[in-house]
Amino acid sequence: MEDKKQGYRVKEYHGPVKRYCQILNLKDDEPSFITEYRRRHSEGAVWKETLAAIREVGILEMEIYILGTNTVMIVETPLDFDWDTAMAKMATLPKQKEWEAYMAELQNADPNATSAEKWQLMDRMFHLYE
Repeated sequence: MEDKKQGYRVKEYHGPVKRYCQILNLKDDEPSFITEYRRRHSEGAVWKETLAAIREVGILEMEIYILGTNTVMIVETPLDFDWDTAMAKMATLPKQKEWEAYMAELQNADPNATSAEKWQLMDRMFHLYE
């Protein structure tokens, strides 16, 4: 496991990308829910169809961070990426609806919701770029 105090290396691209940040809260009924959510997102545990869907809609990188029951997803895309178009397409891809229902067991979300409906886009309120 990486050491959060050392920071996380990010992929380098040959040009600028866009970044989207989203938030979703997990159920806190039992501590085992958090453990299971982490397990389902561990290397090799995410369904290959889910990984393929993420790539197919044009997402370059996706990270999920967790603290308690709070999760934050960071998504990096090409500059010409259209969020609404990509999320509408993702919802139609094989096994995506099943993946969303599988994960919703642990999320404070409607089990029939799409990813775009569950994960709420966050507003950027500060940046240090010049």
